[in-house]
Amino acid sequence: MHPTPLSSFTHKNTMAATTAMTAFNSYSPQEQAQESTDTPQLSKKPKTLLHKHPLYTPTHSKLSLQFKEKILCLEVMGIDSGKALSLNPSIHSTSLDSIHSIITFLRSKGIQQKDLPRIIGMCPQILTSTITNDLIPIFNFLSHDLKIPDHNFRRVINKCPRLLVSSVENQLKPALFYLQRLGFRDLEALAYQDCVLLVSNVENTLIPKLDYLIGLGFSKREAIEMVLRCPGLFTFSLENNFKPKFEYFEKEMMRDLSELKDFPQYFAFSLEKRIKPRHLEALECGIKIPLPLLLKTTDEEFADLLKQGDNNKSRYL
Repeated sequence: MHPTPLSSFTHKNTMAATTAMTAFNSYSPQEQAQESTDTPQLSKKPKTLLHKHPLYTPTHSKLSLQFKEKILCLEVMGIDSGKALSLNPSIHSTSLDSIHSIITFLRSKGIQQKDLPRIIGMCPQILTSTITNDLIPIFNFLSHDLKIPDHNFRRVINKCPRLLVSSVENQLKPALFYLQRLGFRDLEALAYQDCVLLVSNVENTLIPKLDYLIGLGFSKREAIEMVLRCPGLFTFSLENNFKPKFEYFEKEMMRDLSELKDFPQYFAFSLEKRIKPRHLEALECGIKIPLPLLLKTTDEEFADLLKQGDNNKSRYL
């Protein structure tokens, strides 16, 4: 797929590009001078289609042609250049050729043009990475360590773009080794479903969450079985997820810890939108519904459970 021609630029593209100009203005005077003098300035006579774009106005005459072309290149690909520059200021000193090389390399690995806005939008550091030292080792890891065939690279990268900005030696391999040691044997599941675990820091993210579960009263073996059954536990925040949900489970729902051991997916449901409303409705009806039925059922199925329970409360006690 070829990039969208400049003639199809929308007003939104123009505004986004102008935002990038504002980002440029936030640089120090020395940085602006460097950007303006390192590359040729706009000539009086347009030489390319880029000169006809509304961005090329006297207001932005201080900016170099190369810098403007860089911004427009990103916008044409559907990438918010203002956001990208804000998250990764190093882009302003990266050559357009370097950006093109990275995009070409990603395309050669099966990443499609339509994937780029989301992937680079989430991880603009990709644009200042190096192909040899950063990107090739990552694809080698996907191929050799995760056994992902080349034609499935796109599927995995789209699932977790952060893979492209992760260190193989310091992040991906240690995480894979730790997960396998816990019992994650299915490489296919790790690659296509739970690849976000691979970009997690072992010492700062994975181990503390396992320790938290153990601290609740589960044995280490039980805690490991819980994360194997529900890998999402490794992705939840301790402060914003685990702690408030367990507090509600313990103090308001007053349920036994064994229910969490059997149904660790409890932590995957919204406290305000699912857990509390369902619990209060069941409480109002005077029935205690098993945790999986309480949370997994659809609204219609849950309503039926309440009706059945109201008619025969002992059925769900």
